[in-house]
Amino acid sequence: MFLKKISLTNFRNYDNLDLEFDKNINIFIGNNAQGKTNILESIYVLSISKSHRINKDLFLIKDNCLFTKIHGEIINYDNLNEFEILINKKGKRVSINSNPFRKISEYLSNINTIMFCPDDLEIIKGTPSERRYFLNSSLSQFYSDYSLKLSKYNKLLKNRNEYLKNTEKIDKIYLKILTDKLINLNVDLIIYRRNYINEINKYIVKIYKNLTNKDKISIKYDSFINNDINEKNIKQEIQEKFDRVLENEIFQRTTLLGIHKDDFSIYIDDVKINNYGSQGQQRISILCLKLAEIDIYKERFNKKPIILLDDIFSELDSEKKENIIKYINSDMQVFITSTDLNNIDEKITKNADIFYVNDGKVIKR
Repeated sequence: MFLKKISLTNFRNYDNLDLEFDKNINIFIGNNAQGKTNILESIYVLSISKSHRINKDLFLIKDNCLFTKIHGEIINYDNLNEFEILINKKGKRVSINSNPFRKISEYLSNINTIMFCPDDLEIIKGTPSERRYFLNSSLSQFYSDYSLKLSKYNKLLKNRNEYLKNTEKIDKIYLKILTDKLINLNVDLIIYRRNYINEINKYIVKIYKNLTNKDKISIKYDSFINNDINEKNIKQEIQEKFDRVLENEIFQRTTLLGIHKDDFSIYIDDVKINNYGSQGQQRISILCLKLAEIDIYKERFNKKPIILLDDIFSELDSEKKENIIKYINSDMQVFITSTDLNNIDEKITKNADIFYVNDGKVIKR
C-alpha cells in the first residue's frame, strides 16, 4: 500500500496543494511553522478521518474559508482507489471512488498509517483519555467493526446517562434494557482491546531488546474487570459489577462502569513508567509501542502501513536512529519531516524524494 498523490484544498496553511510521492521514502525539509507537519497530518486525516493534533475538525480549515478537502490516490495490490474527506460546518463527508459512506466507521481501516511525533510522549504522560484515543484509533484501522461498535457504545452510553440524569422516577425495566445492550458492547470492545495489547506484548520485548539490550517491558490493559477472566466469563463478570453499582448509579445519576474509563500502563523492569519513569524510558517505550504496531500490521494482518515520522530524528541519538532505519524497509512508504537534512541518515536520503517547504509552498528537489 502506498499513497501516490494527495491534493489539499483550504487545509491548514495551504490554499491548493497537489503532490505526487515516491512509493518508498519522502522527506519534507523546512523551518518550523512552514507547513511540513500539516502535510503529514493531512495523510493521517485521510486515513482515520481525524487529526492526531486536535479534537475539532473545523480547526483544519484554512482561516476565512468555508471548507477543507483532502483527496488522495492509494495504490494497494496494483489497484488504484481515490479517497476523499470533506469537512465544513455541517460536518464531515467521506468517500471512496466518489461513493459516499453514510457511516465513518465503514470508511475506516482502508488506509493504514502509523504516526510518530514529539507529542507521542503524551500517550504515556497524559491522561487516560489520551491513551484510550490512541488505542481506539489503532484498533479502528485494523477493524472497521471495532469503530462501529465503539460508535454504538458511545451513543448508548450518552442515552443511558441522559436517562439517569433527567428522569425523576427511574423505570428499572427500561434501564435494564439499556444496561444489557451496554454490557454486550463492553464485552466485545474489551475483547478487542485485550487481544490487541496481547499482540503488542508479543513484539515489544524483542524491539525493546534491539534498542536497549534489555528485555523487561510490558503493557497492561487496566480494565474495570479482572484481566485474568476467561473470555467466556467476561459477560457474567460485567453483569455482576453493574448489578452491584445499580443503586449508586441511580443515586449519582450517571454510568459508573465501562470501557470509557479503561486505561493501559507500560512497565519497564516491573515499574509503571506512566508516572514514575524517566523521560528517556517514556520516550523509548512509546517508540517501541509504535514499532510493535508495524510488526502487527506486517506479520499478523499481512499489511504494510504508511509510516509518518514527524521531526523525530532530531530527538534521537545515532544508535536509536540506526535501529529505526532497520524498520524502514524498502517495501514500506515513509514520510519524514525535519528542519535539517543533516538530521537524517544518508542511507535514507540518497534514495528519497525530497521536498522543501516554505510558508505553505512546496518545491520538489
